[in-house]
Amino acid sequence: MIIGSLSNMGFESDLFYNISDFTKKIAIIPCSAKTKEGIPELVMVLCGLSQKYLGEKLVLGKEAKGVILEIKKEKSINYANAILHDGTLKRNDEIAVSNLEGKPINAKVRVLEEIEPLSFKFKPKMEVEASTGIRMQFSEKMDLLPGMPFVIYKKNDKEIEQMFKREISSSIKTQKQGIIAKADSLGSLEALMYMLDQSNIPVVKAGIGSITKADVISAKANLKINELDALIVGFNVSMDEDALTLIEENSKIKIITEEVVYKLIDETAKFRDEKRKEIEKSRMMELSTLCKLEILHQYVFRNTSPAIFGIRVATGKLISGTILVDEKSEKVGRVKNIQSEKTSVLEAGEGMEVAISLPGVNFERVLGDRKFLYSEISESQFRNFKKNKDLLSSREISLLEEIASIKRSYSGKADWGL
Repeated sequence: MIIGSLSNMGFESDLFYNISDFTKKIAIIPCSAKTKEGIPELVMVLCGLSQKYLGEKLVLGKEAKGVILEIKKEKSINYANAILHDGTLKRNDEIAVSNLEGKPINAKVRVLEEIEPLSFKFKPKMEVEASTGIRMQFSEKMDLLPGMPFVIYKKNDKEIEQMFKREISSSIKTQKQGIIAKADSLGSLEALMYMLDQSNIPVVKAGIGSITKADVISAKANLKINELDALIVGFNVSMDEDALTLIEENSKIKIITEEVVYKLIDETAKFRDEKRKEIEKSRMMELSTLCKLEILHQYVFRNTSPAIFGIRVATGKLISGTILVDEKSEKVGRVKNIQSEKTSVLEAGEGMEVAISLPGVNFERVLGDRKFLYSEISESQFRNFKKNKDLLSSREISLLEEIASIKRSYSGKADWGL
């Protein structure tokens, strides 16, 4: 299928082991990230092609340059596993390693080891040449981050800092507003940032390592700016105990962590979409309340001045101050107070049974034979609800249709809301 599709686009291709001239055909290497099949073959072909066609273009410099891959601890000793991709590095050389802000951290190489061919073992060396895998131990304890570049240090601080900042800023670009992103290494963070950008998800703060209390505080600050950005996404990272405690105290902050970056992006996009609809619905409900109330005639606490009686919120949400109408669209009154279990509340959600007070209403005379009450909405409000039906539940949509039917029957306008 792949060979046929490429052929339709004018490209000749074949399986890599059938190709004798790689300048005439595209090599296809079957791979599986799940079973790891094909990965060695892919690396072998890439190395072979690089050696054959790029050999004359590869020129090594004299000064050491590389990338910190990971920090490992063996028998209480911290080692930095790295790739030396240019130049020569000697034991006792002083190097500069970048932090996330692009500022250099200086360190002297106390132990230098080179990885042995086709092995996971390292051998002590006085000097190593690029390109090779190395393990270093430094004379001082330092907080190094995986994925950070390093170079030989020659007391050229400003030059090194400018170079590091160019390299870091080109891969980690944040915006004035957005979510917080964390990853386990610079390469992972770069990939995560790219994919978030492709999904139109802005990032205000990015970092390497576990999710910390400072990250949660940053997300909390976003609640006041944009609730949609009160989110921390973490790729292959854990969460500090202090951060977890702070999250438990503030349920509005969302944290999404995954070990698969594509799944992380999908879950983040899904959450933001659902949160956006929730925020839009909340704003719409602030402009006009949509609810249907069932009158509980067995709970009449006061007949008049004001009338106090029990109701059950059949659909929607009741908010204090809502104007109510009956089944004939006749105005009944404005809700002055809502009480739930003898405590005043500002709102009552669907399914709740509460007591409400209506000033200027005689319950027996006005509501004695009524079963339901509805929130009063205007035609423009109805059209606004109708326009945003995707934000409403199926029960709320049915209630809208019921209210429209009542209005058309009793308002004298057969085209009400159309």
